[in-house]
Amino acid sequence: MLEENKSGDKKKPFNKIPKPPGKGFNFSWIYAIVFLLIFVIWVLGLGDKPKLTNMSEFEKTMLLNHDVEKVEIVNRERAEITIKKDKLGLDRYKAVSHKPFGNGLNPGPHYYMPIGDVGNFERKMEDIQKDFPEAEKVVPEYNNNDRSILEVLFWNLLPFIIIAAVWIFIMRRMGGGGAGSQIFNIGKSKAQLFDKDLNVKVTFNDVAGLEEAKVEVMEIVDFLKNPKKYTQLGGKIPRGALLVGPPGTGKTLLAKAVAGEAQVPFFSLSGSDFVEMFVGVGASRVRDLFRQAKEKAPSIIFIDEIDAIGRARGKAPSFSANDERESTLNQLLTEMDGFGSNTGVIILAATNRADILDRALLRPGRFDRQIYVELPDLTGREEIFKVHTKGLKIDHTVDIKFLARQTPGFSGADIANLCNEAALIAARLNKTAIGKEDFLAAVDRIIGGLEKKNKIITKHEKSVIAYHESGHATVSWLLEHAHPLVKVTIVPRGNSLGAAWYLPEERQLTNKEQIFDEMCAALGGRAAEEVVFGTISTGALSDLEKITKQAYASVSIFGLNERIGNISYYDSSGQQDYNFNKPYSEKTAEIIDEEVKKLIDAAYERTKALLRENKDKLDKLANRLLEKEVIFKEDLEEIFGQRQWAESEKATFNSATSNGEKVKEAETPNTTTVSQGSI
Repeated sequence: MLEENKSGDKKKPFNKIPKPPGKGFNFSWIYAIVFLLIFVIWVLGLGDKPKLTNMSEFEKTMLLNHDVEKVEIVNRERAEITIKKDKLGLDRYKAVSHKPFGNGLNPGPHYYMPIGDVGNFERKMEDIQKDFPEAEKVVPEYNNNDRSILEVLFWNLLPFIIIAAVWIFIMRRMGGGGAGSQIFNIGKSKAQLFDKDLNVKVTFNDVAGLEEAKVEVMEIVDFLKNPKKYTQLGGKIPRGALLVGPPGTGKTLLAKAVAGEAQVPFFSLSGSDFVEMFVGVGASRVRDLFRQAKEKAPSIIFIDEIDAIGRARGKAPSFSANDERESTLNQLLTEMDGFGSNTGVIILAATNRADILDRALLRPGRFDRQIYVELPDLTGREEIFKVHTKGLKIDHTVDIKFLARQTPGFSGADIANLCNEAALIAARLNKTAIGKEDFLAAVDRIIGGLEKKNKIITKHEKSVIAYHESGHATVSWLLEHAHPLVKVTIVPRGNSLGAAWYLPEERQLTNKEQIFDEMCAALGGRAAEEVVFGTISTGALSDLEKITKQAYASVSIFGLNERIGNISYYDSSGQQDYNFNKPYSEKTAEIIDEEVKKLIDAAYERTKALLRENKDKLDKLANRLLEKEVIFKEDLEEIFGQRQWAESEKATFNSATSNGEKVKEAETPNTTTVSQGSI
């Protein structure tokens, strides 16, 4: 439902070029400075460190060869040896002759060694040099303050530098990548603020197919712009509005449109932003969020996926409660309608799981309005297609109304994906424009899955699949209330081996005859296998699942069975899903099972009889399908003739309640009958 901004929109007060956000201080510079400092100290003070040697090498290689210029005893712990300059050119001193950085001879000391007792070391040197002339004897010198100021400073500060670096690294990790002091800001709100400097480009013109929801949300925006219009009559704007609906229907898009239209600060965040591993952080972030919103009032707060923190609190804390999540929810409840005033702060929230939210969160005074964002109807889908095809190059064969009729049950996100898939398919075929066939191929790809051209299917299996799909097509063509056919294919896609595609029309009421005809059409595949081959296969798995749900819904939910009567065991609150006991007795359960079996058996017998009467036409259709692999409505008209029922009597979705609300057991609007492979 979301597309690029309209070029003809009126200029909004906030539609300025947003200033680039100022770059915060990058703590990587601290690491660079620390390492650079260590490197400089090492080069200046420690770069020419002497090489370790031992007493034997010192005696035989250096001292006896008269190569030693000076021996310096440092802190009575070690001896540092300096070699004569004219001897540094020898191969044995090659490793210490030059500085490690730059050119030039190493001035020394060149070697060092631990000496143990100083007296013993002096006596050894005297013994070695007793035969040396006095002028060539080397007398040890003493140095009790060997380390330079830089070296002392470095070794004293190094542990603190390492600790500081580790601390900064940990704080950045815990604080989400900000400064090292982020640990102290962990209780701050993570909400993103949209105002005159950073606005959203989405407007209500980009939202299609949600006219009723748009009206209610636009009223909230209008109140913030023109409060006197409402307050002069004594009215008060709702404190909060909850957007409820299936995934992909445009709840977050509506909130983006509010952010784009409202001339007030807009705080946006997700319910999961309150969740943290530290105790008390969620409640602290809630307090900080509302504090910021009050400071910038009038303002709007949008919490996406609020069920992350708004889940109903458990009655048995030891089993199901989460203290941290519940404390966050309690703080949210207090901030929304507590002793403190929230004048000028409006809260929007979105969820697709309103049934699990806490009742205290949904009461008037907190979320005063629940705005239902349902799947778009035929008109809504047409408007959404218009939005998403604006940026596409389509040819004259594309009919938006046909595409809207071909996609029942599609959400706005599904339609956006469909348009994108059609563009990719056309590009893959090197076309200059997107045609009707590309959109239909995209529908096949999304619903049926990827085409499997290399799937190994035997000749007999292919024949069974062809008769199975032909059975669906034949029955749906001959029954008054079955869905009108669009095409039939035996090309494998995803988990399916073949599919029959229908073109349903929306309706809010479904009667017994319509449900019965739809069940017969779904059983057409299995019935055709038995009529033609005298046996049945596992290919009717999805068909049996569909009719079983329809039959149980007809008997136990919609009250369409004479024996059960006008009784419905449906629980609209959803609590029945968590109960271990059924809402009826064992005897009633047996009656329901008997009536469901009678209904399905009757539909199956009727379907077989219909196929036996039209066996010759079924054979023609199956042979044509084996030949072409894909056949269309025109092929059925050629074999069976024109369908005799008016367009207004064509069937659509499976079923709906008397007030139009969809029910779990019967809410699967399918445009295909799929034949699945072996279980």
